[in-house]
Amino acid sequence: MANDLISVPFVAWFRSVAPYVNLFRGKTFLVAFGGKAIAGPLARTLAYDVNLLAALGVRLVLVHGARPQIEALLRERGLQSVYHGNYRVTDAKAIHCVIDAVGSIYVEIEALLSQGLADTPMANSTIRVVGGNFITAKPVGVVDGVDLQYSGQVRKIDAEGIRAQLTLGNIVLLSCIGSSPTGEIFNLAMEEVAEAVATSLLADKLIFLTDSRGATDIDGALLDELTVEAAERLISLGDWLSTDLKRYLPCAVRASRAGVGRVHLIGYDEDGTLLRELFTHDGVGTVITRESLERLHEARPDDIGGLVALIEPLEADGTLVRRSRELLEREISRFSVVEHDGIIVGCAALYPYGDEQAELACLAVHPHYRRWGYGALLMKQIEAQARASGIKRLFVLTTVTSQWFKERGFSVRQIADLPTEKRLVYNLQRRSIVLMKEL
Repeated sequence: MANDLISVPFVAWFRSVAPYVNLFRGKTFLVAFGGKAIAGPLARTLAYDVNLLAALGVRLVLVHGARPQIEALLRERGLQSVYHGNYRVTDAKAIHCVIDAVGSIYVEIEALLSQGLADTPMANSTIRVVGGNFITAKPVGVVDGVDLQYSGQVRKIDAEGIRAQLTLGNIVLLSCIGSSPTGEIFNLAMEEVAEAVATSLLADKLIFLTDSRGATDIDGALLDELTVEAAERLISLGDWLSTDLKRYLPCAVRASRAGVGRVHLIGYDEDGTLLRELFTHDGVGTVITRESLERLHEARPDDIGGLVALIEPLEADGTLVRRSRELLEREISRFSVVEHDGIIVGCAALYPYGDEQAELACLAVHPHYRRWGYGALLMKQIEAQARASGIKRLFVLTTVTSQWFKERGFSVRQIADLPTEKRLVYNLQRRSIVLMKEL
């Protein structure tokens, strides 16, 4: 019995992630994280999650930083950390600390990704981690009269070489240092490396692991989604943002504008945030896109599959009247749908009865998205379509959501108030409540 109770939610969860598995296979993700993420207690489980993504066929590039490790080495050797703006002033002594710290972190990450004990999630894994001279650097130079010396910027990315390794199934691991054509080594900002690599590869996702659970408003509430325009406004106003976010957000905006599919900002201090962000409907952090993830439009024939998946559970529990796939195909032009990140999460239909009355039918929103106001958005869309067609009155039949409609201007009416054609097919067994609204 106990196993049966456990298996039901497990099976439901496992099936729910299948669309993401299919969607992500063969896609290119870049995961970027600073030295604090590796120094923290969850570095090992992060390696487990990276291993899982690789096993699912995701093409992975990892970019790591080493800021706290560099700071520690400088202190250990009696050297001071000097910054100008966002850049460290890296002199000849400091660059040796950078090289040592970055090299140590690189080896540590490589070791984490090489685990294979039988009782761990990495048992039987065959991950190959490769690095290389994929980053060509140049000096930042003199800024405001300050010579930043061995602090550098990305000059060029060998995207072809990285793609070749990804095609072989290898994980590409890149650090925050690069060399110039003259053989000099430069200290680079991890977030700028991540931006440059993701842009050159036109990665499907750029994921920053940060010291915050994501971007927040001034009250500390998480911002689930941001367009690049909204993110730019946040950069100019967000004095409350964490240190990592102040550095990462400008790179996220530029990467998104340059063609990276999605940029995610998630925290590194909770176990499993990478998987929860990628494989759940709501995610756990902030996603930045060029355009809003939300799209409301009239349904098309290729939306049939998504419509069926949305309304079948509601038909099964009696909330909606059953509609065959054939009926949906015939009447698809009557439907409007809301998409969120390419997935249909809401629908509604308009059925005219005569010249002045119409039914608002099959209004449904996926349970995970009901708090986002998509039901009201769809109702307004149907009302606008009805008004444009000269409809004076909308009616709806419902068994469980009458209060929701009352709060939005509908009032309870009698079966006799329905159009004759609808009254003749009224299902007395369902005993649906009749509500109407004057437009």
